[in-house]
Amino acid sequence: MNMRVDVVASPVRYRKMPLFLLCALALLPAIGLLSVHWWLRDEADRYDDTRSAVESLSADDDDRPAASRRDTERAKRAAILSTSLFDYRRLPDAVAGSASINRLEVQVARALPVIDGRSCAAVSVDGIAVGAVNETASVIPASTVKLIVAAVALEVLGPDFTYATSVRIPAVVEGVVDGDVYLVGGGDPLLTSDDYPIDDDTLPAFATTSLDVLADALVAAGVERINGSVIGDGTRYDDEFVIDSWGDGVAFNDAGPYDALLVNDARVRGRSGVQDDPNVGAAREFARLLGDRGIRVADGWGSGPASTQTTVVGTVESQPLGEIVREMLTNSDNNTAELLVKELGFAETGEGTRFAGLVVIDRVLRQWGVPLNGVRLLDGSGLTPTTQMTCQALLDVLQRSRGTVLQTSLPIAGQTGTLRDEFIDSGVEGRLFAKTGTLGNPPSDEPPLASKALAGYVSGGNGAAIEFVVILNADEITEEDYRSIWATFGQRFATFPDAPPTKDLQPR
Repeated sequence: MNMRVDVVASPVRYRKMPLFLLCALALLPAIGLLSVHWWLRDEADRYDDTRSAVESLSADDDDRPAASRRDTERAKRAAILSTSLFDYRRLPDAVAGSASINRLEVQVARALPVIDGRSCAAVSVDGIAVGAVNETASVIPASTVKLIVAAVALEVLGPDFTYATSVRIPAVVEGVVDGDVYLVGGGDPLLTSDDYPIDDDTLPAFATTSLDVLADALVAAGVERINGSVIGDGTRYDDEFVIDSWGDGVAFNDAGPYDALLVNDARVRGRSGVQDDPNVGAAREFARLLGDRGIRVADGWGSGPASTQTTVVGTVESQPLGEIVREMLTNSDNNTAELLVKELGFAETGEGTRFAGLVVIDRVLRQWGVPLNGVRLLDGSGLTPTTQMTCQALLDVLQRSRGTVLQTSLPIAGQTGTLRDEFIDSGVEGRLFAKTGTLGNPPSDEPPLASKALAGYVSGGNGAAIEFVVILNADEITEEDYRSIWATFGQRFATFPDAPPTKDLQPR
């Protein structure tokens, strides 16, 4: 019997891969990246422990014969080729930078214990956090609020923005103006008469705008007599000349009155104190300048909106906003800060009010991604004692503003502004750029707390910079208290950058 056998091939089946092996394969790239990161840190630490004895082959090249220099170049090329592909010297800048940050972390960790539970501190290097304590706690920031105002104003208005002040008059007939002359304010916080003794101030204003230019414009227009008054027009902004929420004794002393028309910080030459209405004070000072030029004003001065039956005969523009911000931050100029807030409101909504300006600031901070939990802004100067800020929010703004006009506008330790008497002969003199903040808030046994703050940058001299915020809150803060804490941080910051020279980390 013949038998037929059919052979049918069955499908080939492969053994299924276990699930855990698939997961392990998926994690390999992440593990690799973490390994590289840890390796860089380890190499930086290894350099800290055992400094390379490699000598720079090019140090004396210029003094060597040509043949010797050629030998040196060949040796350097050989050194590069002989360095392992995975040797840390292939990445000298990364290793040096990592080592420097590691060392600063250690230094900052030694300083942070001086910060108690009612205060906060936060430190970073080029946006990389190196240490913090209570950084999300709400604290009273005092004048460091001006950093926020400056950053937003530079963003919204731009560093080249200028204010304009003008003078308007009716027709001039044979040297006579038959009516009122109007001095119209454009928000310039630094409008100043040339002979006003601002140099007598503890922190003299700079980047000022000359009011005399407008008085000279009337002379050029042929005006000899004004059969009316000089009227100050500050209607660009509202009539909030001071803020009710400031502490006792602040208004008309530390800040205010201010309006869109402000001359000499509302002071009048020959009189003590300030005018209650800055528009009247400005008009009075302008009338004095006109009198000095032989122009008689028949009916004195006052305030109000300019008549539409007038024409502009002179305009003077302020310094660029970048310079005005520098004056504000260097001298901690409260009036300038408050007027900037109103200008932000006017620029965005046409309303020159504090509320409108604070809304703009809030919007911009949110657009930047600044964490605003625990933040409550009530003015531009930081003089309201119920203002709240966090060290983290302020640090975020500093990180975003590094390398901008804001950084270069800050007081310099031991040299300028509110820091001219601080950190003298220390390792950060001339390197630390920061905004100060001070609120006494008496009586000391009742809330709110006193505040002393310092926030800014320390230049590393290698392109890198420390960003830092230190805000102290306590019942009472003496000069000895805050200077001791500032000195502690200053000593730690002075060590930065503390890293091996990159030439010692290059291939060999």
